[in-house]
Amino acid sequence: QVHLVESGGGLVQAGGSLRLSCAVSGLTFSSYAMGWFRQAPGKEREFVAAISRSSTLTDYSDSVKGRFTISRDNAKNTVFLQMGTLKLEDTAVYYCAATPLYGSRRFGSYGHWGQGTQVTVSS
Repeated sequence: QVHLVESGGGLVQAGGSLRLSCAVSGLTFSSYAMGWFRQAPGKEREFVAAISRSSTLTDYSDSVKGRFTISRDNAKNTVFLQMGTLKLEDTAVYYCAATPLYGSRRFGSYGHWGQGTQVTVSS
């Protein structure tokens, strides 16, 4: 059974940093590209970042580019999202997801999802 478990969310002041982790089990982690998505109250789930299987390629939404960094450790079956210079509008539930093919920003392309972790940015 596939499990994706996010951690590292919490309450942080604007301008601060957080590091999210997503531990993956039940699939061959190095065979999957990984992504992070987020969903704020009343809004659709949106793409945040993605990383290819070997970390060669990364992709970021315009809203987080330059502030967030996605990385992965294939030896530990874990993907990370380092978030910096956080803004109020970054408040959302953050989800990690797995897809066999890197390159899509559509959440429908990702077949495995975690339960999410809440990130709240305060002023």
